[in-house]
Amino acid sequence: MRVSQIVGGFFLGALLIVVTLYFPARSCSKNFDAGLTTEEPAAAPSGSQQAAQRSGAQSGPQAFTAPGIRFEPHQEWIAESPSSSMRKAQYRLPAVEGDLENAELIVFYFQGGGGGVQANIDRWVGQFSLPDGGSARSASKTSTRDSNGIPLTVLDVRGTYNRSVGGPMSGQTEPVPGFRMLAAVAETSAGPYFFKLTGPEKTVDAWEDEFDRFLQTIAPNTG
Repeated sequence: MRVSQIVGGFFLGALLIVVTLYFPARSCSKNFDAGLTTEEPAAAPSGSQQAAQRSGAQSGPQAFTAPGIRFEPHQEWIAESPSSSMRKAQYRLPAVEGDLENAELIVFYFQGGGGGVQANIDRWVGQFSLPDGGSARSASKTSTRDSNGIPLTVLDVRGTYNRSVGGPMSGQTEPVPGFRMLAAVAETSAGPYFFKLTGPEKTVDAWEDEFDRFLQTIAPNTG
């Protein structure tokens, strides 16, 4: 056999091997690409899931029940352990951009009373003053409504908040300008419950609508 025939046969065999390997690989690649293009896109997270992701939590605070009352806190409020026996529930409302302090919502209940509605409204207004040091009465508004059969008296006041320091019995306060309070008294069959939301004005302004919706969840506890 001549050398030219040997070389030609070797070249032809090598060419057949390359063609055989190349075209199946291209076929597999096309099938794989087609599979990717027909894959269903991942479902976008729901609004509640997105809120949970933003807050870093799986779910918000649970519905609250106690003698005579039940209510449902907003899911983005952060439940905290009450810092005293007078506090039945306590929530932190995240600050808006520009405010250095969160708002706080406290639910008070005093076995056997806690004072009349007007006495508490007057006391809460008295915790505020105007920038010139005068009474905050002119900067306050009081309204009444009904939530599922429970009478509510609601207060809105803003100005310099004379915040208690050193405990409720210390009698000491510190002035904090630019604050706002939204408060309510719920007159239940088990006695009055007191709701007190305080914080920097911008943050309380941002949560005002949600606080109003929260008040609408207050209802008698029939369980």
